[in-house]
Amino acid sequence: MFILKRQDVEITSVQHPKKDQQIPVLHYQGQSFRLISVFNAAQEEDAKAFWRDLTDNRGKACVLLEEPERYSVWGKVRLDQLAADSGDQVATDGTSPALIQASLLLLQAVYIDIEDLLGGRQAGIFQKEISSVFQQWRFPQTESPDAINQLLTVDPLASLQVPPWQEHHLNTLLLELLRLGKEHFGNTSFTGRVLDALQDMSEGDRTQFLNWLKQSPSGKDWQ
Repeated sequence: MFILKRQDVEITSVQHPKKDQQIPVLHYQGQSFRLISVFNAAQEEDAKAFWRDLTDNRGKACVLLEEPERYSVWGKVRLDQLAADSGDQVATDGTSPALIQASLLLLQAVYIDIEDLLGGRQAGIFQKEISSVFQQWRFPQTESPDAINQLLTVDPLASLQVPPWQEHHLNTLLLELLRLGKEHFGNTSFTGRVLDALQDMSEGDRTQFLNWLKQSPSGKDWQ
């Protein structure tokens, strides 16, 4: 459909009908769209290619939002869909727990690397930065400092439950981890060390995540 600027749209959120979760909603000329994926500022061509594939090849009604620091792709949705019983289908895209666990392992590995190599002060700064990311993009179950501390420290492979994040949350988290890691370490060489954390997963789950990662907006930068 359209490439839009931030001043063209209004972004609000609605409460998930069954879960403690806010769903971001973009409003444009009386139409509503839900977030599908996020790309960083350097991924303009990737974002446009993803948006064109959805609109031209798959017939989806989508908009591309262009902002100074990022690009995001949003798919058309009716607000009554979000508030109705079909909310589970709309708001939960069936994200595999293994993808969420692997993303949490990478988050924790970056956090531990910063603490071990750069010290506690830098680790504290990272914790504030990632908290801001969670708040800005309305990640479920990140509303309190205790909740974020658990995400940074509790082994996701030993936990009975993982947060109900969707793929756009995981795409956003991996993009932001790359950005923050590069700011703290000065380059992206940390990704190799961080990916070693996936060795704790079963081979099947690790393969599933790595295959998904290859197709994600930040996949090339994590290889």
